[in-house]
Amino acid sequence: MDEFAPPSDVERHAALDCLTAWLAGLDEHPMVAAVVADDESELDRWFVRVTGEAKDVWSVWFTLGQRTLAHESFVMPAPEENEAVFYSQLLRRNNALRDVAFSIGAEEAIFLRGQHDLRTISDEALDRILGSYHATVEASFTAAIRLGFASRFSS
Repeated sequence: MDEFAPPSDVERHAALDCLTAWLAGLDEHPMVAAVVADDESELDRWFVRVTGEAKDVWSVWFTLGQRTLAHESFVMPAPEENEAVFYSQLLRRNNALRDVAFSIGAEEAIFLRGQHDLRTISDEALDRILGSYHATVEASFTAAIRLGFASRFSS
């Protein structure tokens, strides 16, 4: 097997079957508000709406590609102030993260993103990915929003 070759059709279908079964099982999960397939896209794409404490509601998008399962979540808009300290804080947090990393996306907004080889997709890996998003948002959102939008929180 060539480790640089794309996954075979059998491997991709196995990853798709695993992902769709896992997504269907999230109906019973207490922090999951909804699981929706993106039927308007040509991609195999879904979003999972999650509830939290630090950030009330947010979504993780899962996109099954030729080689990888990409996943991402919008965290917050670009900071209005304290940019250097704000970005430094997020980059330092990246050092301790697994499965996800902070990144800058469209309109300079802050996202969490990651990707996994289709051959590594399993229920355990998917649980760990969603858990990584939840733990990262819960641990970092309040401090980041208060730093990047400090004047909105001052009395």
